[in-house]
Amino acid sequence: MSSSHAPEQFDIAIVGGGPSGRIAALALAQQGLSCVLIAPSMEIKDGRTTALWQRSIDLLRDIGVWSDIEGNAASLKKMRMIDSTGRLFRAPEVVFDSSELGLGEFGFNILNSELNAVLEKFCAAQSGLEEISDTVESAEFGDDHATLVTSGGRTISAKLAVAADGRRSTLREAAGIEVKSWSYPQVAVVLNLEHRLPHQQVSTEFHTATGPFTLVPLPGRQSSLVCVETADGAADLLAMTDEDLEADLERRAHSILGRFKLSTKPQSFPLSGLTATSLVGPRLALVGETAHVFPPIGAQGLNLSLRDIRDLISVVASAKRAHADFGGKTVLSAYEKKRFSDIRTRTNAVDMLNRSLLTGFLPVQAARSAGMYLAGKIGPLRRLLMREGIAPGTAFQLHR
Repeated sequence: MSSSHAPEQFDIAIVGGGPSGRIAALALAQQGLSCVLIAPSMEIKDGRTTALWQRSIDLLRDIGVWSDIEGNAASLKKMRMIDSTGRLFRAPEVVFDSSELGLGEFGFNILNSELNAVLEKFCAAQSGLEEISDTVESAEFGDDHATLVTSGGRTISAKLAVAADGRRSTLREAAGIEVKSWSYPQVAVVLNLEHRLPHQQVSTEFHTATGPFTLVPLPGRQSSLVCVETADGAADLLAMTDEDLEADLERRAHSILGRFKLSTKPQSFPLSGLTATSLVGPRLALVGETAHVFPPIGAQGLNLSLRDIRDLISVVASAKRAHADFGGKTVLSAYEKKRFSDIRTRTNAVDMLNRSLLTGFLPVQAARSAGMYLAGKIGPLRRLLMREGIAPGTAFQLHR
């Protein structure tokens, strides 16, 4: 590896400019560590949204950004699941109500573009955090530091590199960490819309034979929509006029929110999954979609990524307090141990639910229907599922 410039020294280099990378950079810099965030300028208009559960909000509150985010977000007080498969074994409707857990809401839904804008503003103002608007061209990982070279020729030396550069991660590949990847015969059509009736802070997920059809509240009489279809079905939706698409989506939603009007153009994303075989390498930690990717079911994606960041901050901060090597093998092994079970459990659960919608195998349909029936009828089970959905593996407490 060669560069005409002497290496620039940092404690931690974070690579990736999405929410995971920026939140990790803010949180690490606030630990008093010298940090550099390497990410290209992002001007792509992202019409997608993110639902943030309370533990994620706690982290955002801890790093000082939540008050700027909350004003543009819609609260999610109830989650309704409706079996719209039309199959022999159909589950009864189930409503999960945050008040059952003594909460004001499960969380909030926000446009990714607005979330990113807030994070960019705070990163620019954060002391101890330098930003390099570039991509990483190559990386090497030694015993005591990682060396990254940007496309613009800058050389960065850091005691720890944090890979938040997505499913096609340059850092993960350079470290030789393999991934298990798979695809689904599905495409997600994503858009935002206005509707005549108020959503009452209720998120509604219809389980259909091709996958979930999910309406998630946005501020006012607006919602984000994720419609999972076959590739042909998605192509048909994308080929429709706005008027025909509005009518088709309203029909699929059984007019529960009245007449629809598109507020963004539809985007489509083929569904796939990925898990890294290891979450760490020498002087390297993986977070977010660099480590795990799965379908948009149950709003688990970014929330799982923020649990990665919370656990990484925990082990790094503990090592710093003890004057230990925060990028060394002991700390990285502790991070991987904390995360592996949560990632595996969450990935398997989402995969199983998604595949149960696609199968024509009657025993699987019956089991899914029975599970939803029991969740609707048995309060303790329903509350356990709610707690696990928003704060897996913990006795959940709301901090206000």
